[in-house]
Parts: sequence; C-alpha cells; structure tokens
Amino acid sequence: MSRMERYHGSQEKQPEKYIKEKKVKKSPPSPPKAPKKRNGSIVQTLAKFLLLLVICAAAFTLYEYRKGYREAKDDTSVHQQEIDGFQGEKSQDGGLNVLILGSDSRGEDMGRADSIMVAHYSKRSKTPQIISFMRDSFVEIPGVGWNKINAAYAYGGPELVRQTIQNNFGLSIEYYAVISFDSFPKIIDTLSPSGIEMNVEKDLELDGVTLAAGPQKLNGAETLIYARFRKDEEGDFGRVRRQQQVMNELVSQGLSFKNLLNLPKTVGKVQGYTSTNIPARIYPGILKDFAFKRTQPLEKMSIPIADSWSFGNYAEAGSVLEIDLSMNQQAIAGFLK
Repeated sequence: MSRMERYHGSQEKQPEKYIKEKKVKKSPPSPPKAPKKRNGSIVQTLAKFLLLLVICAAAFTLYEYRKGYREAKDDTSVHQQEIDGFQGEKSQDGGLNVLILGSDSRGEDMGRADSIMVAHYSKRSKTPQIISFMRDSFVEIPGVGWNKINAAYAYGGPELVRQTIQNNFGLSIEYYAVISFDSFPKIIDTLSPSGIEMNVEKDLELDGVTLAAGPQKLNGAETLIYARFRKDEEGDFGRVRRQQQVMNELVSQGLSFKNLLNLPKTVGKVQGYTSTNIPARIYPGILKDFAFKRTQPLEKMSIPIADSWSFGNYAEAGSVLEIDLSMNQQAIAGFLK
C-alpha cells in the first residue's frame, strides 16, 4: 500500500471514531444520601418518658383518691345523710357555685342548717369567694312561706335551700356539700393533720371545751367549737366571721404545695366524709391552681350586708333578720363580678 492510500484510509476512520465518542452518555451524579435518622432520638425518648410519668401520676392519683374515699366511707363513727333530688343549675358567668351546709342532723331528721355558705370559683380569674348567709335571715321559702332561711333545710334538704337562695337572691347553684358535726373534725384533721394555725380572736367556751385568745394550732374538734360559738353580744354575726376565718385558713394551709403528694388521698377522704354531688373530675384543675399558688386571695361576703336589715319577731319564726332583698341581690351580683 502506497503512502497516499494509507493517508486516505486514516482520514476515513476518524469521523466514525468521533461519532462513537459523541454517543457515549454519562449518567448524572447521584444526589447525596440523607443521613439516617437514629431510632430513639433524645426528643422521642424524652416524650416517651414524660408520657410514662403522666400515666403513672394519673394512676397514683386515682389509686390514692379511691383509697382515701374508701377509708372515709368505712368510718362507722360518722353518720352520713343520704340526699337525692338536687336540681343544680350552672351559674351564668361560667363559674363554679357550691352550696355548703353545716348540719347537726340526727338520723333521718334533717334538722335546721347550722351554717349556709355558697363557695364560688372563677376559672378565668382564679378567684375563690365565699358568701355566708345569716341563718336567721327572714325569706320566702318556696312551698312553705316566710321563715328563717335555715328552716329550708329542715323542710326540703339542700334542694329547697338552693331554691330559696335562687328565688330570694338570684344566685344559681350547681353543686352541694353537706358537712355534719361528726364529719367536720375528721375533714379538718385530714386536710391538716398537725392542726390548723389559727389566731383565736377571744376566749370562748362551748360544750366543755375552752379556747384561749391568741395564735395557736387547733385540731378538728377545737376548730368545730371555734366555728360554732355564738354565745356573745355579736351572736350569729361573730360566728359567721369566724367560720369565714376557718375557711380562709383551710384553703391556704390545707391546699398548699407542701401537701401536694397527699392531696389525692386527702380529697378522697374529704369527699367520703361529705354528702355531696360534686364529681371527682372537678377537683384536679382547681387543686392544681391552689397548690401552685395560681389563685387570688379568698374573698368573703356576708348576707345581709350592712344597713340592709333590721330585727323582727314573728310567732311562727321567732326573732329574725328582716332584710332588703333588692339591696342584697345587687350586692351579690357586684361581688361575683
């Protein structure tokens, strides 16, 4: 083959090689692989641990509550009144209203209410309030007629007291709690086993028990004496003031953070010693507010208010407090706002 032929042959092959090289396609680079997630990351582990704590806390709370409730119900030294027919109504402002009645009833006889209070708690403002009604207040009892307000309990139990307060003062009540003289000392000793720190305002004696004036710790039986005493010139007015003092100390001392672990069992016992229709689900949120000091100080009010009453006397009712219902209705409405 001549030199010329070899030259032309090489020129013919070059385009074929060039074309083949152009047809080769390179695959695009693979995207970087995401790092593998570790199973059981710190956040997941923490969430699972917290969930476990919540479940354990709920189980512990329920167990302790039931334990305390059962202990109280099995206490045969306390007479517990069977109550039914209460037709509670929710308050218009969405707050919680509870009718608290102190009773010295014996057996099936209701007797007259020794003390009448309405406890109000606003979930929005977290403000606990107490309204005390003087038991000699002269009011119209539905289906009975005009009489002392505490007679409503004897005629128809908590339901008739609720109706009487609703009709005379325009106050709706959803729940009730009746505390007997037998159960009151037990409740005090349950809430504060070491006693309630109380500044006794004066020397007093009742049922053979004497209390000296001044700061001291009162057990359940002594606290009952202090709350019931009214054999002085103030009569029922002084007694109501001391009852409100007891309520204030119970709230601040019995529902404190230091008693947090004991609260489920304590609430169960208190519930067991009380004739009430308050459902157990109501307690956790309110107790949490009190234990962690999220509430405002307890506000107190007495009915009738000053300058809205006068003494009266009737054959069927005896000595009574004749009250201006309109003034007291307005006072209650303003107090709860």
